[in-house]
Amino acid sequence: MQMIASDRVKAVVGMGATGLSVARYLAGRGEKFVMFDTRSEPPSLAEFKQSFPGVPVALGELDPEALASADEVVVSPGISLRIPALSKVAASGMPMIGDIELFAREVKAPIVAITGSNGKSTVTTLVGEMCRAAGKNAGVGGNLGTPALDLLSDDRDVYVLELSSFQLETVHRLNAAVAVVLNISPDHMDRYDSMMAYHAAKHRIFLGAQQVVVNRADKLTQPLVADSVKCWSFGLDRPDMNAFGILMKEQEPWLAFQFEALMPETDVAMKGSHNTENALAALALGNAIGLPMDAMLATLRRFRGLPHRCQTVAQKAGVDYINDSKATNVGATIAAVEGLSHNLPLSNSLILIAGGQGKGQDFKPLATALKGRVKLAVLIGEDGRLIGKALKGHVEVVYATSLKAAVAAATEAAVAGDRILLSPACASFDMFSGFEDRGEQFINAVEVI
Repeated sequence: MQMIASDRVKAVVGMGATGLSVARYLAGRGEKFVMFDTRSEPPSLAEFKQSFPGVPVALGELDPEALASADEVVVSPGISLRIPALSKVAASGMPMIGDIELFAREVKAPIVAITGSNGKSTVTTLVGEMCRAAGKNAGVGGNLGTPALDLLSDDRDVYVLELSSFQLETVHRLNAAVAVVLNISPDHMDRYDSMMAYHAAKHRIFLGAQQVVVNRADKLTQPLVADSVKCWSFGLDRPDMNAFGILMKEQEPWLAFQFEALMPETDVAMKGSHNTENALAALALGNAIGLPMDAMLATLRRFRGLPHRCQTVAQKAGVDYINDSKATNVGATIAAVEGLSHNLPLSNSLILIAGGQGKGQDFKPLATALKGRVKLAVLIGEDGRLIGKALKGHVEVVYATSLKAAVAAATEAAVAGDRILLSPACASFDMFSGFEDRGEQFINAVEVI
């Protein structure tokens, strides 16, 4: 750590995917840095030492004095700024930034910035596909896929970034061409003291934004910005000026912009009303950066969504099996249940598989959303019993000791016309390596039925 004391360098905290992207960025610019990680043996240690043999590494409990001797601390999003060492350094006035702040300082092309409790991966990917359909060289990533700093290239026309609340905590001025908070519902309450703190982190996406997009149905998405900032909106109701929404035409719903019907909702390849909302949000963002409408609508007709996000994986004996493993919070599960039940021929035709690590969430809102829509909830995982307690008296509940057993129990209860939906409302790390692993195990369990 003597290197920090003798030379002004950056301190990079966290040796995960984001930390490694920061290391590549700094090394490429010839900047000196020291890598810190709170773990004694981070999984990427060997890779880091091989790639950056001359860079000092400090492992284990963070040393506030060592951090304070750097000229800037770059914190990975997975590390809370509230841990004692970082709180002490921040209190001294040391700048705390993240990879997105470094990206914003460097970037030349316009940024489309997307956050929200739910749907942000789908909307980010969809806008990226719309850009490519319009012939744009789009860098798509951030919290999704490729880290933002690894996307930097002089030949980019536009960047489309999914941003988490954790990433936004260390953003000071993003200066996005257009920014959106798609929706806000309780999430990561194990990291934030209150919804107000979570909301404040999300809204940092609007810092310096040239245009904003808001969700008309969610007042928490509406930013405090100057009147000179152009505002677009989206929602499932009838649109007005500068707005995307739904119009009735020939007795069927059409996606619309202002007063013009654009395409029938049935032509959108992604199914469910929540995905219609995602499509409208993507249209608003694409329109804000001048993408041609024809290219955007063509993308909606072919883009079927992302794996593990309301992905229909099979139909057996007239029962649809839907993988929504990415639903790691209550809001996401409510959106999936409401979106997938609105066009079923009969009420109570959904069977829900849920449970896992609840992250300190309140599960009571599930009860209201599931009542009349879900005929059975099959619950698994660490907080399955907590969910069951919240649903008592509203939805029939059974418990399963594994995802395979849950699929079997759901199948036994299903009849033709039902939909079995894996939408856990929880994180997956109690039983799986991640939501992808959970989704793949669901698919495997369905295949052997």
